[in-house]
Amino acid sequence: MNDYLERNRANWDERAPLHAASRDYGVERFVAEPDYLSEVVRFDLPRLGSLAGLRGVHLQCHIGTDTLSLARLGAVMTGVDFSPASLEEGRRLARLCGADIAFVESDVQAADTRLPAGSFDFVYTGIGALNWLPRIEDWARVVAALLKPGGRLFIREGHPMLGAVSESRQDALVIEQPYFERAEPLVWEDDGTYVETTGKLAATRTHEWNHGLGETITALLGHGLQLTALEEHDSIPWEALPGHMVREADGEWRLARDRWRLPLSYTLQAVKRPGRDRPQERLQLVS
Repeated sequence: MNDYLERNRANWDERAPLHAASRDYGVERFVAEPDYLSEVVRFDLPRLGSLAGLRGVHLQCHIGTDTLSLARLGAVMTGVDFSPASLEEGRRLARLCGADIAFVESDVQAADTRLPAGSFDFVYTGIGALNWLPRIEDWARVVAALLKPGGRLFIREGHPMLGAVSESRQDALVIEQPYFERAEPLVWEDDGTYVETTGKLAATRTHEWNHGLGETITALLGHGLQLTALEEHDSIPWEALPGHMVREADGEWRLARDRWRLPLSYTLQAVKRPGRDRPQERLQLVS
């Protein structure tokens, strides 16, 4: 296994119980309120359309709150993540809520070897996922492999323009990091996480990459997907730029002033064109 994958997985294994215990992820509300949805999926609702009866796979599902939310909208869901601790929390949450969700442990870049090819009506990727992957091309290949012909990709992600802005400069918005994908990772040292918690991480080093919007679209087009929607947003679900942002009633963070200066996230939808399936062995689902 690559060093970056080991480091990132150790970090997310430690984050999982902290996130499950935090108010930000709302685990207690999910258990107490059968119709409760995550703030991330609530933001997506106007764009998702009906999911009733559709078979969906949530790539990089973490502790499964968004996965459960999609199941509550009527989808038959599978969650995929590389962190066994995250999947343990996801299975626990599904069990407490009486939800039938399959959780599969896999690096997202190999998910097409762990799940049946061409069998999903939609692939969902939530926000804060692509920055953990070194090559957007590998992700696009997996998305295409998992979708049925005519199946849909739905992703909301942090905008790569935001990813290029310095998080430490509170006096100005400064372009400091790469916008385009590079072979070399951005290496971070941080013993905290993005939710309110008193816990500290021992696995503090993580590796991340930015992926330009054009690079992401081009990779999807190259694997037989057709772009159907692209929307840029002035908000994101966490305080991505400390000192520059305010949290509003919908739970989203926005620039405190002059919001027209910077896109913070985007929603992309694409459909797999017919005739793009490649002959390959159909694998059995392992949960």
